[in-house]
Amino acid sequence: MCWRFCDHFAIRSDSADGADGLEPAPVRRISVEWHCVGEASSIRERTMTTSPGNGISHPKVTAFFDKDTNTISYVVQDPGSEACAIIDSVMDFDFPAGRISYTSADKLIQFVRDQGLAVEWLIETHAHADHLSGAPYIQQQLGGKLGIGEHIVTVQQEFGKVFNEGTEFRRDGSQFDRLFKDGDTYSIGSLTAHVMHTPGHTPACTTHVIGDAAFVGDTLFMPDGGTARADFPGGNARTLYRSMRRILETLPPDTRLFMCHDYGPNGREIRWETTVADERAHNIHVRDGISEDEFVAMREARDKTLAVPKLILPSLQVNIRAGHLPEPDASGKRFLKVPLNGL
Repeated sequence: MCWRFCDHFAIRSDSADGADGLEPAPVRRISVEWHCVGEASSIRERTMTTSPGNGISHPKVTAFFDKDTNTISYVVQDPGSEACAIIDSVMDFDFPAGRISYTSADKLIQFVRDQGLAVEWLIETHAHADHLSGAPYIQQQLGGKLGIGEHIVTVQQEFGKVFNEGTEFRRDGSQFDRLFKDGDTYSIGSLTAHVMHTPGHTPACTTHVIGDAAFVGDTLFMPDGGTARADFPGGNARTLYRSMRRILETLPPDTRLFMCHDYGPNGREIRWETTVADERAHNIHVRDGISEDEFVAMREARDKTLAVPKLILPSLQVNIRAGHLPEPDASGKRFLKVPLNGL
């Protein structure tokens, strides 16, 4: 099955190799600039126009890097209006001190206000295990609907048990404004975003294709970073391989891919943007020619050597609640749990 995106809607064909004969025209970039904002984050802004002849839109994408969690958040703007979406925002959390703050989220809010944008969506590509979502805080300030993949209910069921959540914790995804199914669409101004269910890292992972840009969450890393782990509850290396190959084999080769994390392997500078073609040619884990069995053997062996993310316990307790903190007790204090030997 192949999906090709033209003029804000998807054309579906049953040829896995894209034998419909459609080839995207070259992308025309009109401006590129690089900014650094403080020590906590950096912004890269790239303004795009429509490629001549192919009708594929080119959203303006601004990236914010959070160095404490190596997370990249995005503001994705419709080039024809003020409408935008925010993808994978961060709430700051000092675990030893038990203190939350909103420095990272405030940078996004200030940027949106400075640019005169209107937030229509706050998107979570999955329930993150390495940072806490800042979406509810941003939603309170700027509005917009909060969306995640429909399989968040599986994650809620699993981690509801881990954290011994009571019956008051809803496991139906109702904390979010919308639960996306595979193939769903939503609008950002005149842009149409397309949702792909891409599980493996977690059951609820989604990739959001917006014009010539795809936001892959933790499914893929930069080519020299490889791929995400698949050993969390509900994760599966074989499923992850199939999700990644679906992305790489069904999207046009010049599709821009935006990562949710980068760790600067071998000391290189932090990066977050690549292309389908580059991943297929150079990804150290899943480039063309690496079989499913080879990947699974590598991924499962590698995952056994990885430490548990340092923020996994607070992150998941908050993120299965759509970024909301647990309800306060009778004294008004809020608590996060540390289940012993629970993972």
